Parts: sequence; structure tokens; C-alpha cells
Amino acid sequence: MSNNESISDTQFWKKIIKEHRITFGVVIVAGIIVITGALLVLIWFIETSPIGGQGEWTFDQWTLNDVVGFIIRIIIWELLLVGVPTGVFFGVGGYLWWKRLPEAEKQEFRNREKKEKKRGSGGGIFSCLMFIAFCIYVAIDGNYNTKFGDLSYSYFIYSYLYTLMWVLIILGIPAAIILLIIYLTVWRKK
Repeated sequence: MSNNESISDTQFWKKIIKEHRITFGVVIVAGIIVITGALLVLIWFIETSPIGGQGEWTFDQWTLNDVVGFIIRIIIWELLLVGVPTGVFFGVGGYLWWKRLPEAEKQEFRNREKKEKKRGSGGGIFSCLMFIAFCIYVAIDGNYNTKFGDLSYSYFIYSYLYTLMWVLIILGIPAAIILLIIYLTVWRKK
């Protein structure tokens, strides 16, 4: 359909939602159930986990080891109890919905997807890398199992800055070498 290219995203999605009200109603209800389930799993894990004293510990009783273990376990429980069932529900439901769509609507989606391909942003990968590097630095420094209450707040600030310095050195030196090679071989010839 040639008029699809001229209508805006808002108009396109309003049209799709009007045509598939029941499907989008099911998606909204399922989304509410998923969010509620994720919150209930989080509350359940906080109240029953030995890490954190079943919700009774204060911040000074935590160690970095406890924080990392808590995060890993909560991610695993959320994936097992919420993520996998949600993925199966939306995967099977989306497949069945797509199979029942008329070919004209499928082509409409394909044309819009080709026309408006967008690049994703970084998504916070640097923050994740920094946290992992920070954990490694604290472990090397010998304070991985030290309670937070036994360390001054300046320790954490300086540790983060040292970690940032090492990450920039480790990533920066190879990046500088690669840029130098590109400059000498490609850009300089232009």
C-alpha cells in the first residue's frame, strides 16, 4: 500500500490498535500481570533470602559478595518464574497473531520496518562493565567479603575512580593504536 509511507507512526498504530482491539487488550492485561508477578517475586525473594537476613539486614551488614550474589539470584528467580513464562506466552501468542494476519497487513508491517530501521543506543553496557570491573578491583584489593560498615565511604569513591582509570587504560591503549593504524593507512592517503 503506497499510502502507508505517508501516514505517521501515531496514525499507523492507532489504526492497527482499532483493528486489533482484543489482541491489544490481551497484551495490556498480560503486561499488568507480568509486572505484578515480577514485583511479587521480588518481594518473596527479599523476604525469604538468607542473603540480606530475610529483609532484616542494615546496609553496614552487607558485603560486595552479598550484593553480587543477591543480584545474580534475583535475576535467576525472575527469569525462571516470570521471564520464561512471559517469553513463551508472548512468543506463541505473537506467532499465532502473525499467522492470522491478512497478507496485506503483513506487507504493511514489512514496508514500515524496511523504511524506518533505527539503530539502538548503547543500552548501558558501560555501566555493567564498570560494575564488573569495580567488583574485580575490590576483590583484588581484598575487601570483597568486608562489610560495608567497616569501610569508609571514601574507599568506595576512590575504588570507583581507580577502576575507571584502569578501564580507560585497558580500553584506551588498544583504541589509540587502532586509530593510529587507521589514520596512517586510510585517512592519511585521502
